Amino acid sequence: MKGLATELLNVGFGNMVVARRIIAIVNPSSAPSKRLKDEAKEVRKLVDATNGRRTRSIIVTDSDHVILSAIQTETLAQRLTEGQGAEE
Repeated sequence: MKGLATELLNVGFGNMVVARRIIAIVNPSSAPSKRLKDEAKEVRKLVDATNGRRTRSIIVTDSDHVILSAIQTETLAQRLTEGQGAEE
């Protein structure tokens, strides 16, 4: 298994995030999640990795960036815990 420092999480459509920088993966349907997304957009720290699809999860990083993904929260969490984030 690769070291955690180089492990990438596939967040959909060929987009990758460094796994060790992820603080949280949350469901986008709650009001706090929507506020988090809106605030990140205001300060230009929002990354939309959905390719025009519906947002199914929001990833928060340690640099305060917020990444939108079209992959389900549970699927991303499973990829992260299995250490297979770079595989599709």
